[in-house]
Order: sequence, then C-alpha cells, then structure tokens
Amino acid sequence: MTVRLRAHHLLCMLAFAGKGYTPAFVANYTAIIKRLNAGENIELVGGPDEICEPMLCEEDCHCHNDSVSQRDIAAAGDIAAVLPDLDLTTRTFPLNNNAISQLRARFKDGSIRNACKDCEWYGLCTDIAQNEFRGCHLWPPLKKHLPIGS
Repeated sequence: MTVRLRAHHLLCMLAFAGKGYTPAFVANYTAIIKRLNAGENIELVGGPDEICEPMLCEEDCHCHNDSVSQRDIAAAGDIAAVLPDLDLTTRTFPLNNNAISQLRARFKDGSIRNACKDCEWYGLCTDIAQNEFRGCHLWPPLKKHLPIGS
C-alpha cells in the first residue's frame, strides 16, 4: 500500500509528536505514521491527502485553501533540494531512515521551513526540532537517546 501525502505534510510529520486539531485527527495521523514506519511508500498528491481526511467534513476546513496549496509548493521545492536523488516526478517513493535524517537535520536548522511560515504549529515544531525530535512518532530520531539512568 501507499500513503497519499501532500508535500507540506511530509515536513510536518518530521516533528509529529501526537498533537493536532482534534482527537480524530491525531488518531488518523498516528495510524499513518505507523504505516510509514512499517515501510509503506509515499505518493505525493496535490490537494487534500490521508492526513486531511478527518477534517474534510468540517464546514471551515482549510485543506482546500490556496494558502495550503502554496505551502505544498514551497515544501516540494525544499524536499527536492535536500533529496535531489529522489525523483518527485514519479510521485511515489520510499521514506527511508537516511532521507528522514537528512530532512530532519535541514528542518532543525530552518533551511527547509519555507512552507512553515505563518503556521500555527511553527513554535511547537521548532521546540521539537531543537530537542532533537524526541518523542516524535516517525523514526528514526535525529540522534538516538538513551533512557535516563542508562
């Protein structure tokens, strides 16, 4: 199977730590991350994706807004710059540990956060990145941390 994602959600999931708009949104997002951690490929899509699904029935759903589409364009450009060997034109690709680590390093230093401007989650994601992505659901973390007392 393949996980359908819009480009900016690929950046969002780098720092996803179980917080979101609603409990249904968080449960859905968590299930998607589990699928990716199990090795499913990603298919980049234009417009709403599997992460958006719990919100699509809401009257004021922002998933169709032009501003969100602009985030996708910015994110796709940033992702392509970090992973030039990844052929985004095929739209379907694996998200391996090396790619996650490269994206997280650039996310942490802010160089691929163009899509994040004006996002309500910007501060939370910044804090998570500065804390080496501890507690994130997508693996691997930027650095392996041992439990306290180890």
